[in-house]
Amino acid sequence: MSSQKPLLSIVVPVYNEEGNIEALHSRLTAALPHLPYEIIYVNDGSQDRSLALLVQLSQSDSRVKYIDFSRNFGHQMALSAGAQASRGEYTVFIDGDGQDPPELIPELLAKAQEGYEVVYAQRKSRAGETWLKRYTAKQFYRLLSRITQVPIPVDTGDFRIIHQKVRDVLNSMPEQHKYLRGQIAWIGFQQTALEYDRQERMSGHTKFSYRRMLRFALDGISGFSTWPLKVATLSGFLVSGIAFMLILYSLYQKFFGNTEPGWTSLHISVLFLGGIQLLGIGILGEYLGRVSDNVKNRPGYIVRDSNVSDEE
Repeated sequence: MSSQKPLLSIVVPVYNEEGNIEALHSRLTAALPHLPYEIIYVNDGSQDRSLALLVQLSQSDSRVKYIDFSRNFGHQMALSAGAQASRGEYTVFIDGDGQDPPELIPELLAKAQEGYEVVYAQRKSRAGETWLKRYTAKQFYRLLSRITQVPIPVDTGDFRIIHQKVRDVLNSMPEQHKYLRGQIAWIGFQQTALEYDRQERMSGHTKFSYRRMLRFALDGISGFSTWPLKVATLSGFLVSGIAFMLILYSLYQKFFGNTEPGWTSLHISVLFLGGIQLLGIGILGEYLGRVSDNVKNRPGYIVRDSNVSDEE
């Protein structure tokens, strides 16, 4: 591996992508024929032949690095590991399934060299996805943009290019529950968008199940918004007002009514207040759980093997 600093570091998270690795690598090298670059593949605990293919690529191409996790630590941790290993003046994050076109990287670089520290690829369309996934993703991004303290761009994933000064700040942020697109928006600097049409996967199936999407959404909301806590507080005030009205109703029935006293209002109060309390406790638990994970100060990922040297 040459010690000369490359212009581009391309970070590719890989999880069970044996059917896509060789085709994606060919597209990457074809898209960057005259640029000094390195490609950092991060194997996130794959159970197929992904690691073997990455090792073969690294043996045939000195610009290829691989990082192999001891288990699956998640997409965001894989991107973080790649960012830590990057040496380039610019770092590109791109998924390993071919949905984000490598052919767009020169355009991202050209835009960044106009003076932008962050250029994120903004989706105009999303091919090969169900209407439900497109709809839920669209609504989530718009909800997140309204409730967060920082403006997180809508209709964007992790496909983007960042300058090394943004990467250095990103590498210094120790959160256990990573949400990189939110962290990069929080860092600031000059940022702009480049629109593109997202393609279908080259092969295989998406690794982002609805369960993973929900967990990812919770990381984004809890990491960059106190809105759920405000909802719990407002709900408490609302329920207190309703409870006060029920108290007045119960008193009226006691002194002026002829019905069996107390049973209906008591039942309503217990069920309603109990539900709101459980909601509030659950929201607080989500935040406290994330605080607990950060206080433990465990490493975000463990590397089993890599061809990234200590000097690099």
